[in-house]
Amino acid sequence: MRNRKESWRRPRGIHNKIRRKLKSRVYMVEVGYGSPREVKGLLPNGKRPVLVHNLEELEKIDKEKECAIIASNVGKRKREQIINKAKELNIEIFNS
Repeated sequence: MRNRKESWRRPRGIHNKIRRKLKSRVYMVEVGYGSPREVKGLLPNGKRPVLVHNLEELEKIDKEKECAIIASNVGKRKREQIINKAKELNIEIFNS
């Protein structure tokens, strides 16, 4: 089953409240709602997130521009190894 946030489908029904832009409804997507290209996809600290599954992926990270996010399916033992290695390399982990 598809997640609702994956794609936007323009409302076309004649009674659709979003298409009619009624008050107290979700805003319809329009030009101008996007963020600037320079900051699109960046975390609040200004760095690009990189998903990390193991130590090899952690070592490829540029610590000035990127920040690590440990994958959810990484176990406790490997997670501790990744956190300790990130402290050695002075890499920020966003979800530790």
